[in-house]
Amino acid sequence: MLSIVILISGGGSNMAALVRAAQKEDWPAHYGAQISAVISNRADAAGLNWAQQQGISTHTVSHKDFPDRAQFDAALAQTIASYAREGKAPFVLLAGFMRILTPAFVQAHAGRLINIHPSLLPAFTGLHTHERAIAAGCKFAGATVHRVTEVLDEGAILEQSVVPVLPDDDAHSLAARVLATEHIIYPRAVRKLLAAGLG
Repeated sequence: MLSIVILISGGGSNMAALVRAAQKEDWPAHYGAQISAVISNRADAAGLNWAQQQGISTHTVSHKDFPDRAQFDAALAQTIASYAREGKAPFVLLAGFMRILTPAFVQAHAGRLINIHPSLLPAFTGLHTHERAIAAGCKFAGATVHRVTEVLDEGAILEQSVVPVLPDDDAHSLAARVLATEHIIYPRAVRKLLAAGLG
């Protein structure tokens, strides 16, 4: 059984979408994969409570407890590794995890690390994507599921969603419309990877 570990920093709505999809579609039976744990760098992340209510193991690895990114990432990697099953390293899904991972962490999880980003990559990497899309006069915005590499938001694109930018949009209204599509494309991207043997 392949373990899936989800990393969050806040409310975890994408995490919840993934969990619901895994439950509804019976990922353990169909793909031999199970969401085993949710880890946050923030003890007050609301998504942890939701995951606990679903019977999923949760952990907090606070970045504030470590002097630098390397030591935080090492502790995070150790927690993830504890969910290896039958010699298989866990599949790691970033779902609103607001930390930039070190190259060493990314290399250690190469091919098993996926993220969702609220823009149509390669446009608007990093933060404040919706404000930047509106300021640039974009007619369309969206979200991207991609593989994680050492370069921020530049891994291979797996899925994208597109929504119109409306004339009266602000960052909040656009973000809400994009987020609704994220909840569709993230489970779909993971499902395709599982069906293909994580190819």
